[in-house]
Order: sequence, then C-alpha cells, then structure tokens
Amino acid sequence: MHWNSPRSPQENGVVERSQGTSSRWCEPGTCATAEELQGRLDRMDALHREVYPYRERLSRMSYFPGLAHSGRPYAGDSEASLWQWSRVADHLSTYALIRRVDRSGLVSVYNRGRYVGKIHQGKDVYVMYDPECNEWYFSDREGRQLRRQPADELSRERVVGLDVTHRYK
Repeated sequence: MHWNSPRSPQENGVVERSQGTSSRWCEPGTCATAEELQGRLDRMDALHREVYPYRERLSRMSYFPGLAHSGRPYAGDSEASLWQWSRVADHLSTYALIRRVDRSGLVSVYNRGRYVGKIHQGKDVYVMYDPECNEWYFSDREGRQLRRQPADELSRERVVGLDVTHRYK
C-alpha cells in the first residue's frame, strides 16, 4: 500500500491519473444509473489491466502474473461475520501521524479540526489512536501527552458505512 499525506494526491500520481483516465473513458455523466457506470468501470478496468500495453508490450496482467489472484476465494456471504471492529481499531492504533498545529491550536484528523492548544501553534505533534478508550491522543516529539479527545468518527458503523471523513459542504 502507498499512504498519501492528507490532501496530497500528487504523492500518488499514477493512481490519480488512472482515476482521471477512468472518468474520461467511462463518461460518468452519460450513465443513466449507478449500475451502468459500474459496468463501464468494470470493462475499463479489465481493458486497462488485461489488454492495454504496460511494459515490454505486455499488459499489466501479463507482466505481473502473480497478482492475478490472492489464492483465497472471496466469500461475500461470510464477509460480515468475519469483519471485526476490534481488528480495525487495533490496526489503527499502530500509527503515529505527525500533524502541525495551526494558529487556532487545531490539527486536522479525518478532515476535522481537533483542539490541541494555542500554546502549541506551529509545532508538530503526534496523533495516535487508543482503541481501549476510543480516543485520539496527542503528544509532543518528546512523548509528553498534550491532550486526549473522543474519536467519535471511529466506530464499526461509521467505518462499514464509509462515513469517517468529515465532508465540507
């Protein structure tokens, strides 16, 4: 996986360009339904992966044959029973992200301003997730805790519903 910095799509230009290509090839505005658009996207993805030349005049599928299948069949019926919030929360707790405190004393986490304190403006702080308390905690470079706040945007329902990131209107 490649993790981009927040609001920095240029860090993964290949994916961004691919999405632009998808939009041009599939013409989403001319689709009558979401199903029609999905069909076009599926055909475009297959064409791009299986036909379109990548390297040495081979398609991506031919150039990277080992990526054709993970070896494990997808079982959509059992996905809901296998998905565990505790595993997601534990995984999130392995990250320590650096954010710069703005003039108002805020840092951005999932497009939400989180108050750390005006006294810390201009400083880089670490943002971490505590799955036991479902809280964000903020610390300085020396590891001193600055503040804790509820991580209201993180729950099983919100993650499954893809409703974690705040969307500005």
